Amino acid sequence: MTEVHLRKIQSFVKRSGRLSKAQAIGLNELWSDYGINITKDPLNFDELFLNTNNITLEVGFGNGDSLLEMAIKQPNQNFLGIEVYEAGVGRLINEASKNNLNNLKIIKEDAVEVLNNNITDNSISHFQLFFPDPWHKKKHHKRRIVQTSFLDLLSKKLKNNGIVHIATDWENYAEHIMETLELHKHFKNNAGDHIYSERPVNRPLTKFENRGHKLGHGVWDIIFTNIKGG
Repeated sequence: MTEVHLRKIQSFVKRSGRLSKAQAIGLNELWSDYGINITKDPLNFDELFLNTNNITLEVGFGNGDSLLEMAIKQPNQNFLGIEVYEAGVGRLINEASKNNLNNLKIIKEDAVEVLNNNITDNSISHFQLFFPDPWHKKKHHKRRIVQTSFLDLLSKKLKNNGIVHIATDWENYAEHIMETLELHKHFKNNAGDHIYSERPVNRPLTKFENRGHKLGHGVWDIIFTNIKGG
């Protein structure tokens, strides 16, 4: 089967800065408990998590608050987070250790590269992307992660009837995501054609989002199912 290789346009900017003591502990001392060092080989989730539970993949988890809460509340679901922001990675690992989580693993690499090279086809049950960079300037729209080529790749990695859940607070990006998913032959809108979903109870309300609600800002949840062979 031909591999999908996306053009090398990054959808993220690496942020660097001084780490707090807790973040440094997470990133360095606790990395072996939660971090995955990527090689050229595909990941074996059964070996990594020591069970066969379903996998939720989140790309760009930021400071990790929502991913942490989901992992705590869903102990029978495995969670894999990919993020390049070192402070967020360190913070999440430190908090995961405090909560003695055994259903969470972290990768600190380019998500597209990991999907292409290390995640096997039909291995992910849920994919979530919460508040990705909207790249709001038109000249930067090509940097948006949600493109047809990315969905082609994602559809391969998701199981049949796997779920894609994306949330954004940028209306123009929500429209782009909705259109791109609806035009893709393998994805079906769970809420019905052109309809945004209500925020499901399993997606935590972040402090940032709650503050936005109080200011009257909108948030759009977009949930689709991956239909193989369509």
